[in-house]
Amino acid sequence: MFGLRHKLSLGFGGLFLIILIIGIQGIIRLHELGQSIDVILRENYLSVVACKQMKETLESMDRGVLFTFLGYRQEGMEKIRRNEVLFDEALKKELNNVTLPGEKEKAAKLQELFTRYQAILRNIEKQTLSVEDRKRLYFTGLWPLSQQIRQSAEDILLLNQKNMNEANDKARKQAASARRQMVLLLLSGAFIAMIFIGFTGKWILHPLRRLIRSAEAIRDGNLELVVQVDSRDEIGRLSEAFNDMAESLREFRRSDHARLIRTQRATQEAFDRLPDAVAILDTEGKVEISSAAARNLFGLQPGVRLADLSFKNLQTLFRQIVSHGQPGKPEDRQRFFQRFVNGDERFFRSEMAPLADRSGGLTGVILMMQDVTEQQRLHEMKRGMISTVSHQLKTPLTSVRMAIHLLLEEKVGPLTEKQVELLLAAREESDLLYRILTDLLDISRIGSGRLQMNFREVTPQILVLEALEPVRIAARDQGIEIVTELDDALPPVFVDPIQISQVFSNLLNNALRYTAPGGRITISTAAEGKMVRFFVTDTGSGIPHQFLQRIFEQFFRVPDQQTDKGAGLGLAIAKEIVEAHGGNINVESREGQGTTFSFTLKTENPQSYQE
Repeated sequence: MFGLRHKLSLGFGGLFLIILIIGIQGIIRLHELGQSIDVILRENYLSVVACKQMKETLESMDRGVLFTFLGYRQEGMEKIRRNEVLFDEALKKELNNVTLPGEKEKAAKLQELFTRYQAILRNIEKQTLSVEDRKRLYFTGLWPLSQQIRQSAEDILLLNQKNMNEANDKARKQAASARRQMVLLLLSGAFIAMIFIGFTGKWILHPLRRLIRSAEAIRDGNLELVVQVDSRDEIGRLSEAFNDMAESLREFRRSDHARLIRTQRATQEAFDRLPDAVAILDTEGKVEISSAAARNLFGLQPGVRLADLSFKNLQTLFRQIVSHGQPGKPEDRQRFFQRFVNGDERFFRSEMAPLADRSGGLTGVILMMQDVTEQQRLHEMKRGMISTVSHQLKTPLTSVRMAIHLLLEEKVGPLTEKQVELLLAAREESDLLYRILTDLLDISRIGSGRLQMNFREVTPQILVLEALEPVRIAARDQGIEIVTELDDALPPVFVDPIQISQVFSNLLNNALRYTAPGGRITISTAAEGKMVRFFVTDTGSGIPHQFLQRIFEQFFRVPDQQTDKGAGLGLAIAKEIVEAHGGNINVESREGQGTTFSFTLKTENPQSYQE
């Protein structure tokens, strides 16, 4: 099978062969050109230079002879000796560089003529001869030889120049031939490369583009396409595998679609059987599925957006989940909804939780609206009964307390020691019962919204210091240290000082009650956004972990704490008062190490929370 590897090998092998041929031809042609240039430089250029040097030095020697005739014998002899040496060196170069036919004979003749020239020159140099004899030797013997030597050197020079021109012409022809061959090879290589590129596009690029378009179509949900298979090479097999994958995906989609429909129907059926209103929202706040109660009572139809409904509190909770992955901590009244169903008033409590995938990414939100009408009615009934009973009991209890008071003052006669003891015990218990009834009435008024709040601006320092005054003596008597850590830079808070003093009183009395002598109670403050948080920390016995969640419930008392003579209403009242101020109250405790109660108060007027 002629596979993709063979096609690539063929194409790249052809290109490699063309590059190899061009490289080899280039090396050969450059070598030939180098040889031609070497001939010019090595064989001919040295001879031309030597001949020129011989002609110049011979002319200088002739001038030296003439200098001697004119009376400058010393200068003339120096000139003759110096140029004679240079001529001899140039002649030796020529004799050692004979490369052309006939050049050897001409060089030998030149050497012979120069030998004869030197013999006549020695005779002219003799001082025994008269000036006239020397002139005669110069013009009849030396000068003609000088002309012959020049001519012989000129002949050798012309012979080498002719050969240089011939070698230059040969080099030019070789360069032109090499250029034509290179151009032809380059054109051939470019043509073959274009052919290979065309085949590459047909063999590789076009099928790959087709596969890419098919993958993009599958990504967009089109699983019905079939990739055309044009070859049996690797790309052809890849196309076949791609078609098999698409077929498998189509089968999976059919089975998944059927399973999804069954799941949706079963889920919808299960949702419709739920007594509470339940809906699942996507990340955009659109209802995907909802129970019958959610559709009928709240209009949460599939496809409806939560933003299109009039539930602002739910929209706030939803935005918190989408932004932070979890809801905030709404106040209880923000979680309750009142709806009239067939003329009947009903109450619902909302819950919202995120839905995440395996990687932890948010995929949706589940909304639950629980019908708490019965609980609300029972709560109202209990609160009304407590209020009624408290009012009914408070009047006779006041009479009993008054009677005990009169008896202790012996207004109706003297008392024995035993009678006084019994009356004191009765007064203590009646006072406790009176405080319990008062607490019950306070809780009833706060819960029903009938408690009037007189908000005013108070600095945190003054609020704490005024709250500490009633307990300082008791703390000193018990040997308990009270420490304040107050931030002077905190802004004032808006509170009802009387009600907040009751919060401090409950927290501080609890701290005194459960802190052993030698312990410490610390009151501190800190800024928290647009609120100020107050801390009451003791070093007492602490609260067991399993009871922390119930510590603010009405009538709840931690078991096995014999020192507590109250009814379990103090912390519940503190919680109601703090929340009525728009704040929240928390507790942290470690058994045997102490407890910290903290609550927040607003730095802005929270009067709107009472509306």
